[in-house]
Amino acid sequence: MSSLSRREFIQIMGLAAAAGMLPGCDSRPGAGKKAAAPAAGRAGAGMYDLPRFGNVTLMHMTDCHAQLLPIYFREPNVNLGLGSSFGKPPHLVGDKLLEYFGIKPNTPEAHAFTYLNFVEAAQQYGKVGGFAHLATLVKKLRADHGPDKTLLLDGGDTWQGSGTALWTRGQDMVEACNRLGVDVMTGHWEYTYLEDEIIKNIQAFKGDFVAQNVYVKDEASFDYRFADFPGYDENTQRAFKPYTIKDLGGVRVAVIGQAFPYTPIANPQRFIPDWTFGIREREMQDTVNAVREHEKPDVVVVISHNGMDVDLKMASRVTGIDVIFGGHTHDGMPAPSVVKNAGGQTLVTNAGSNGKFLGVMQLDVRNGKVQDFRYRLLPVFSNFLEPDKAMAAYIDEVRAPYLKQLREELAVADTLLYRRGNFNGTFDQIICDALRIQLDAQISLSPGFRWGTTVLPGQTITMDNVLDQTCMTYPETYVRDMKGSDLKLILEDVADNLFNADPYKQQGGDMVRVGGMDYTMDLTGTMGTRIKDMRLDDGTPIEPDKTYKVAGWATVGAKSPGPPVWEVVAEYLRDQKVAKIKKLNTPKIIGAEGNPGIADYPV
Repeated sequence: MSSLSRREFIQIMGLAAAAGMLPGCDSRPGAGKKAAAPAAGRAGAGMYDLPRFGNVTLMHMTDCHAQLLPIYFREPNVNLGLGSSFGKPPHLVGDKLLEYFGIKPNTPEAHAFTYLNFVEAAQQYGKVGGFAHLATLVKKLRADHGPDKTLLLDGGDTWQGSGTALWTRGQDMVEACNRLGVDVMTGHWEYTYLEDEIIKNIQAFKGDFVAQNVYVKDEASFDYRFADFPGYDENTQRAFKPYTIKDLGGVRVAVIGQAFPYTPIANPQRFIPDWTFGIREREMQDTVNAVREHEKPDVVVVISHNGMDVDLKMASRVTGIDVIFGGHTHDGMPAPSVVKNAGGQTLVTNAGSNGKFLGVMQLDVRNGKVQDFRYRLLPVFSNFLEPDKAMAAYIDEVRAPYLKQLREELAVADTLLYRRGNFNGTFDQIICDALRIQLDAQISLSPGFRWGTTVLPGQTITMDNVLDQTCMTYPETYVRDMKGSDLKLILEDVADNLFNADPYKQQGGDMVRVGGMDYTMDLTGTMGTRIKDMRLDDGTPIEPDKTYKVAGWATVGAKSPGPPVWEVVAEYLRDQKVAKIKKLNTPKIIGAEGNPGIADYPV
């Protein structure tokens, strides 16, 4: 075992923070639809028949994480908002969310947007997402609203999250998006492949890849390897096109890209040594101004992978943007926020994850500006939409070489296994238990990633399911010695990212998951004072100067020496045969009383 510096370990776990949202939009989802039997073309028929409005329809998907097939995905019961975000979307869960948006309980929409009665509702309404079903919906909307008046935008996190995406280095998803008809995209986990692979994938993508906030480093620009790449601008040193212009039936739409600002911190910089990122608010304003002046668009939109808190702050400070289509924080919000700024207002949306939703923004554009809008975040119920035959055939084709491995049956789920939530999920606990037991450690740590699908109780856990939770380009595990004081510093650092009052200091993710230990989180605290009463599972206090054996995975710095995490988890599940949660290491929370962003919390 090797020792671990605080900086390296903080880099390992440097993913945090949920998102905030401002109320003020009267565009609500259709509520009160009586749940019909989950048969294609019945319960979903009215849901997907959107009345025509305006003259431009912008469709938005984000954070699908390479999920080509329909899946189950449970929304969080913990999505805390503090300070100015208290009680505002997306920091509402369960009944509070339904009440805020006027959605009736026990409807397909209630199931899509909340965790309530998840198992029963999932059995009633079936799986969500799937590119074949999404393709059917996209084709329907294009036909209904006019192919020349519609645009499909992808907010990124598309090329990562499944076994086939890893093994094809994202190429399966590039082709899937080409067949889906994605017009413009930006990225985040796209940048976790090697630079050569990223450039190759962008060249194979038939739409436009845009990112105004990614630059070539000065030291790399003198002999830049990709100087001939069409998106590179030698004068500005931007690595990719900052924006593109689309003509939709005579309406000029500018689409500006905003990639995930903290990519080299939250993910390995060693994969992308030539590029530098950042929020770059000033550059965004300069880009909007230049586009407005020189391109004369009727509409300016941003496809963003900032996360909601960052988008809301940017919308309040950068003028001239009509709509921000947001992603990264996986918040499926039924309505956009209207953010006031010095130039007027900006609509801010976030469209969930895993292919579960398709956002549809209809704009009435006249006299060179947006006059009005309608918005729906449509749940993609696979039982309500017939699969597109051509896309289904492609998915079968791309998965065929790997089916034996993907379909391996590992264990049976004893309970609902999910990930999403600020502090811990049951599938996260499986991962932590596997790391601790298989690698013979006292404590285990697992990043608070928000991607990862859900397994219903009684279902067989396959290797496909495990890869949904763990599949990435830096999956190696480690076992290291760590002092109790360093453990506290790690938890404090991630907690500060999660609950920092300045949205520009949030990186978008959830709290690091722990196994073999418990702690208390004081939401009223500040950096260095939030984490208290750390104890091992047997109740023994964790001492600052004592050394503990810690297992984990996903090192952002140097590559770790251990096997890929999915091998560790798979072996654990094979041994267990029935996947039971012996203890959920969920922290005790101080200061959450009355917060509508937490419900049914186990501690």
